[in-house]
Amino acid sequence: MTLRIDVVSDVVCPWCFLGMKRLDRALVQVPEANAVVTWRPFQLDPSIPPNGLDRQQYMQAKFGSSDRLQQIHATLEQLGAAEGISFRFDAITRSPNTLDAHRLIRWAGAEGEAIQRDVVAELFSRYFEQGQDIGDHDVLTDVAERSGMATANLGERLTSAEDRGAVQAEIAEAQSKGVSGVPFFILAGRYAVSGAQETAVLADAIAQIAAMPKEA
Repeated sequence: MTLRIDVVSDVVCPWCFLGMKRLDRALVQVPEANAVVTWRPFQLDPSIPPNGLDRQQYMQAKFGSSDRLQQIHATLEQLGAAEGISFRFDAITRSPNTLDAHRLIRWAGAEGEAIQRDVVAELFSRYFEQGQDIGDHDVLTDVAERSGMATANLGERLTSAEDRGAVQAEIAEAQSKGVSGVPFFILAGRYAVSGAQETAVLADAIAQIAAMPKEA
């Protein structure tokens, strides 16, 4: 038996980056779960225009106090270091619309679980550790190439409207089921773990659900 894990996340969510790292570690601790992980889309702010916004102005408008934002960043930097993440918030200059990034993740999923995971990890790293604009199609194409995706006609696909509606419908479905914040882990299609929980919490939930009889 395999345990299906759906991870609802947004690639501009630092807590989702932490959640990915903690899930990776949890799965190592529970190999008997034989988990299959699928990354699902969510947009923290779908109102951001396609070409993005100035990061500093956007965050100032969202959080108001720069002192508060610095405190949040400091906390995340500390948590990230424990998970092998080098958050560089000062390097981020654009707040992108993530719809195209989620389309890329969707297409990666069609090529296999490992490729999708590599694309997600690369997108997180490009944004949070390298300060790159993951709304830029050239960046997305490079992410795809480095992750082993088939990139024939990828530029045309990104420019087109392919799967925009499908991604937005998937986000709407998650919201209709009560997902209002990310990361959000759905285990076996019916059990939920919300937030970037500690590795031990995720591992315990995975172990318990993997051990349940299928009919449960």
